[in-house]
Amino acid sequence: MTTHLIPQETGAPGISAEREPRLTVTPGAGDRITFETSDAAYAQMDEVRDLSKVTEPLNPVTGPVLVEGAEPGDVLAVTIHDIELGEHGWSVYIPGAGALAGPMGDEWFVRRVPLADGRAQVADGVSVPMAPMIGCIGVARPGGEMSTVMPSYPTGGNMDLTDAAVGSTVYLPVQVAGALLYIGDLHAVMSRGESSFVAIEAAGRATVSVDLVKAADVVVPLTAARVDTGNELVCVGLGDPVQDSVIQAYEALFAVLTQEHGYSKDDAYALMSAVAHTELGGPTGSQDPDPVHPFRSVGAVTLARISTEYLRGGAKHPGA
Repeated sequence: MTTHLIPQETGAPGISAEREPRLTVTPGAGDRITFETSDAAYAQMDEVRDLSKVTEPLNPVTGPVLVEGAEPGDVLAVTIHDIELGEHGWSVYIPGAGALAGPMGDEWFVRRVPLADGRAQVADGVSVPMAPMIGCIGVARPGGEMSTVMPSYPTGGNMDLTDAAVGSTVYLPVQVAGALLYIGDLHAVMSRGESSFVAIEAAGRATVSVDLVKAADVVVPLTAARVDTGNELVCVGLGDPVQDSVIQAYEALFAVLTQEHGYSKDDAYALMSAVAHTELGGPTGSQDPDPVHPFRSVGAVTLARISTEYLRGGAKHPGA
């Protein structure tokens, strides 16, 4: 097994098919790829408390990694093996951003959060268990750069899913040759939905491996990302208004049950009515934001999830 390190110095905002690959790997070979990420923007926010003076890139991603043989229509499987973080993270309020913009007002809030012994010290006398995760993971699309802030895209991006954690496999639909995988925006811990818009952000290293499901073997084509946590299968839906994202996520999960796991339509309907849960995903929306309100999401990311105990034959990749 070979381990590759892509340093944070290669990081930049945006996911693009035009950027030169930093690494080329063979899918299924077992190589471990470590993406190093930066928190320099948050450290600078602590100094200047003015977004117009922040010169470090916001939400940079490291990469891309070119996957040999990946072609449009394939599905890239990214398994997360490890997430290592430094000794501190950041809690940040950017005026006007997130669901607490009203009560937080116009004053910046930046707090350096100690990380030690598996806990994040969010306030004096208050610590919470760490749950490291990848906020931004995606592959390139044709015809333009994808923002790594807002929105989320069918090929991934800044989805901010707590499910993108160690032990999970994230499935991404390939739209360009080589897939071109990027990773960034690590979190020490994040509330589900990240309604505050910023989690406990941290620099660190995420180690993954990649495999490839060829288009001819894909049973259910992906309209957006899918995550297998080992305990749950999660389908991502994108849409505007929010009900459209709910429909996309729920229909994707319905297709998995009926086409990959042998349920009849009636049985899948009854099962999902009982135990297939939906919730909002990350706060980044599904459409480009209004330039006048750049941190106000348009559309929604919805997750449809079901326990793997209900997947006949166990959890499977999209081509199983």
